[in-house]
Parts: sequence; structure tokens; C-alpha cells
Amino acid sequence: MDNIKEYCREVYNKTYQEKFAKSRGASAKNVEKAEHEAQKEAIKTSIIEGMRHFPDVSAEKIWNDIYEIHVHQKSGVDNAQTIKDVISADQSWKKSSGHAFEEMVKSLANNALKGTKIEILLQRDLNTMLKADELNNEPRDKSWLREQVKGNVFDLYAIMRLKKEIFCFGCMQCKTSIRDRVTRDREPSIHAMQSFFWSIAIVLDGRFLQMPKFIAMVNGGTNEFRENGWHGMYVFTDEKDSGRIYHVDLDMKILKDHAIQASKQWLQQRQWFNNDWKAD
Repeated sequence: MDNIKEYCREVYNKTYQEKFAKSRGASAKNVEKAEHEAQKEAIKTSIIEGMRHFPDVSAEKIWNDIYEIHVHQKSGVDNAQTIKDVISADQSWKKSSGHAFEEMVKSLANNALKGTKIEILLQRDLNTMLKADELNNEPRDKSWLREQVKGNVFDLYAIMRLKKEIFCFGCMQCKTSIRDRVTRDREPSIHAMQSFFWSIAIVLDGRFLQMPKFIAMVNGGTNEFRENGWHGMYVFTDEKDSGRIYHVDLDMKILKDHAIQASKQWLQQRQWFNNDWKAD
């Protein structure tokens, strides 16, 4: 067979079907695992056989053909440019939608905080203030904040304006889904609380908070997650309040109330503003 892609497709499909056939009668969970194993075996076998059958063709060319075969097997799409366009659109969505959610939270929170001395800033806005040396935080605070900005750790920051002084007292993570990178987000939040900053997360889709593991990641109290991961997590989906997990509406009233409490604690008793602190 002279057509490289057709040859690889035949090897891929035959290998996949033979491997996956062994999972007949298995549970739904095991079927998903068997499908994954069958796909791995099909990819491995088809690249080896393709390189063996077409020794004068570059491995990259054969690998790309198998990629298209695999995507077609999963989605029905069998056009390289269409696949690239879909992937590009998905990547664009992930980048743009995340930034849009940050802007949404900033706008809603600041509307709720009108009339208070508190304001929510995007990371780039805080960075501008740091570069202009407009914050009145202690040098250690400012050094720590610069490191957070440099590492793109937090999405939003809470500041308060007191007469001629401006202080940053809070760090905020914005997540469209609680599942997205939540394990990696928890650690920097804990570091923020250890540095005596208010640390919270705002989540669009909190359905995973129905699972005990994710609840414990927020609230602590288990062998795996002994301490709470945030001072509070505010969720737009209709989850019941549970410990440090709060349902939030477009009016952001509960976030406003907690921000005011946090700013007072930061000013008056910051030495006690560790992870144990909890808004009323």
C-alpha cells in the first residue's frame, strides 16, 4: 500500500479494535480505561509499522498522519486544517474567556464596593502601582507582591484608599471551574495567608464542590488537607454555603461584606490575619 496515511489508518484501526474488543462487558469506568489503553496501543503500533513500511518517509510526517487519524477516530473530523482551526479556536477561548471572567469579577465587585474605601484591581493595574511606588505597604509586602505579579500567581488584588495612603491587603484567584489547576492554586493561596494577606477565590462553575475532596481543599480538616486553602471561596453556581464556601450573586453582597471585614482586620490586627481568620 503506497498511501502512507491509509496504511497507518488501517494499522491504527485494526490495533485499536483488537485491543478494545477485550473490554466487552466491562463497567463504564473500565471501558473508558480500556479505550485509553487501546488508543495508546494503536498509536504506538501504527508509528512503528509506518516507519518500518516507509523507511524513506520522515517520522514527523508519519506521526502527523497518525495524529489526524486519531482525531478523526475520536471526532469524525478528518481534515488537517480544520483540526488546526478548531484547536486554535479552543486555545483562543481558554485565553480570552479567562480574562473576560477576571474583568467581569472586577466590574461586579467594584460596583458592589462603591462608597467604600476598597477597590479591586487587575494584576496589570497593581503592577503599574508597584512600578510607580504608589503603595504604602511595608517594603517586605511590596517585594512579595512583585514576586506574585512576576509569576502571574493571582488574577485580582484588593486595595484600600485611606486619605493619601493606598494599601494592598488582598489577593484573588478567578476560576471558571473549580477543577482547573485547583491543586496548584491552593499552595500560593496558603502562602498569601501566611504572609498575612486576605486570600480568596471566585469560581464560575463550582459543581466539583459537591465532592468531599474539593470541599476539603477549601475548608481543610482532613488528613490530606489539614488546613484551609483560602479564607473564602465564592461560587456563582447554586452551591450551599459550607464552611468557607459561599454562594455569590451578581450583586456580590457577601463578597463586599467580607472584603470590609478583611480590610479592618488587616489594618487593626494583622498579626492575627493568618489562615485561621474567617469572615462572619
